[in-house]
Amino acid sequence: MHIFEPRYKELVGECVADEREFGLLLEDESGRREVGTRAAVLEVLQVFDDGRMNVVVEGRERFRLVEETEGRSFVTAEVEPVEDDADEPADDEEMERALDLFRRLAEVTEADVDEPDLAAPALSFELAGRVDFGTELKQELLELRSERARLLRLAELLDRAVQAVTLEREVRDRASGNGKVSPR
Repeated sequence: MHIFEPRYKELVGECVADEREFGLLLEDESGRREVGTRAAVLEVLQVFDDGRMNVVVEGRERFRLVEETEGRSFVTAEVEPVEDDADEPADDEEMERALDLFRRLAEVTEADVDEPDLAAPALSFELAGRVDFGTELKQELLELRSERARLLRLAELLDRAVQAVTLEREVRDRASGNGKVSPR
């Protein structure tokens, strides 16, 4: 992350000094979301003369905004943890499907991505963190309260992405061959 606003330079500076986490919430034209993620600064890559910073952060546990508080230059709030519901866990087949689609997407995009940590408690977050689905879909996954539901939704998104990239490549390859693209 590139930290440049004075209030966030203050926040990140305190988090680094005190080895504390901070929270990230999506805010856009639809407003501020209630579910976000804790983050920790893993490394300060560069500090500029004017105090701007380039930092590496790691997403951690999810939280729900309970109530905003006041008194700081940056937004502060009371939060509570967001836990998954105790529903039916994802089975091996569902996990394998999502993992296979992730690998196929990496292959068709010729992307060099790290393999997910298969021992992580939530494979869905391991996979989603390695694919840019855009903020809205990432937020949707963050808000789902079931690993099984996240993996099923993720498999759907990965499958669509594989199909779209494959189709785009086929069209590009056919177009470069003769200058014409015709439907199949």
